[in-house]
Amino acid sequence: MVVLLTALNIRGLGESAKLNFILAILDLSTQILLVGVGLVLVFDPSLLIHQVHLGSVPSWHELIFALSLAMLAYTGIETVANMAEESRDPGRQVPKAVNLVVLAVLGVYAGISVVALSALPVVHHGVGYSAALGEHFAHPGYATGLGGLFQNDPVLGIISRLGLHGTVLHIAQYYVGLLAATILFIATNAGMIGISRLSWSLAEHRQLPNLFSQLHPKFRTPWFTLMFFSALAGVLILYGNTNVLGNLYSFGAMLSFTIAHVAVIALRIKDPDRERPYRMPWSVRIRGAEIPMTAVIGGLGTAAAWVAVVVFHSEARVVGIPWMIVGMVGYFYYRHRQGLDPRKHYQIERAERPADFEELEYKTALVPIFGEDISATVLSSAAKLIGEEGVVYAIFVLPVPSQLSLEAGLEDEEAQGRSVLESARIQARRRGIKIHTGLIRTRNPGATIVEEAQRVGANVIYWSTIHAPAGEQRIGPTAAYLLSKRPCRIIIENENRRARPPAAVPA
Repeated sequence: MVVLLTALNIRGLGESAKLNFILAILDLSTQILLVGVGLVLVFDPSLLIHQVHLGSVPSWHELIFALSLAMLAYTGIETVANMAEESRDPGRQVPKAVNLVVLAVLGVYAGISVVALSALPVVHHGVGYSAALGEHFAHPGYATGLGGLFQNDPVLGIISRLGLHGTVLHIAQYYVGLLAATILFIATNAGMIGISRLSWSLAEHRQLPNLFSQLHPKFRTPWFTLMFFSALAGVLILYGNTNVLGNLYSFGAMLSFTIAHVAVIALRIKDPDRERPYRMPWSVRIRGAEIPMTAVIGGLGTAAAWVAVVVFHSEARVVGIPWMIVGMVGYFYYRHRQGLDPRKHYQIERAERPADFEELEYKTALVPIFGEDISATVLSSAAKLIGEEGVVYAIFVLPVPSQLSLEAGLEDEEAQGRSVLESARIQARRRGIKIHTGLIRTRNPGATIVEEAQRVGANVIYWSTIHAPAGEQRIGPTAAYLLSKRPCRIIIENENRRARPPAAVPA
């Protein structure tokens, strides 16, 4: 899977946002359904309360260890910020998305934890084999199947203990397994995208060698970064000890979270006048700087969790700390070789715009519609050209043969055109696009589009031939007429079709 994702990302095949959205909704819906079914079938408040005795079951050592691992549930929320460049209003939309994700994670994970401990409660076991837990023990104590038999697939363990039987149980198990594998695939791809962007940024700011910012000569993607970290991931996968990998991940995550909290506080002190569309609540003014207490409390919590990981897990001390030292030594060595101060900020210089460069600003876009369908991609592409305050004019062009009156006939075609325009309006509204629609009967589509562009004062005509009739695909007569008259900027979208071999003709 890692090799496949590396190849796809190097080729620049972006992930499908629609597919990711559908899978995320399916995953969230499945978890909510699981919580609901579990609350009905196995939830037992008395059992839930009486199986926990802080200090013994679990011990304080186990509780601290569990807290450090539980924080891993929140890793990935910061991935929302990686997509800020694709957001129309990141200052408003990214914080809103993060807050909603936090609420979803809290609600779903709390519900699943309650159901899990009701379906697979903590039980006392002796020495030897325990039928209730399905494993052997060398010493007596307390345990749950969530940490043993179902450690690698806890959700499947929960489903197996919900009282389902026969076909229903098998369907539920296969569905959850397939969905989990699909979500893992998408999450791995998202992680690969994130590490490539992060490494590119570090190389841009002279914190990694320039090799990490090099682009593939053909696909224009950071090929070396993708191959390097994919190879590193492959080595860790071959090692295969999930307990050690989980502890190392917790070591890195808690350290990075702590640094992030400290960075937020430092920016409030060093750069208090920076534009901040979103501010964390509960800030306290200290020596003229507003210090967010959420960052202070969060930093102390993640720092304490990191210390606990280092104290209680030998692999964090044996591997994590030396790995961090190697990284720091490599950073200082690289800066020294480049003649750069390790404490200062640098950035690779890029070519500046020419002095006479003028950025094109479109306020209105005219989108002619032929055929039976209008792609939402066409509307979105046109909307990107004009920005949030612009207007898209979508017109359905209905050619009328000379044998018919211009105002009569073609009732079915006109009804179909109005249906297409209504679909365009719905799709545009869903994407927040300002749109005006209209239907025009004409004998000369090219001349009519030119006149309409002049009437509405269009800055650009976005002409897509993908859904046009066969005679208008590629550079058809209408496109040729528009290019000859050029009432404004003309953008023509064609489908990239490979030449097909001619069909065989029988003798």
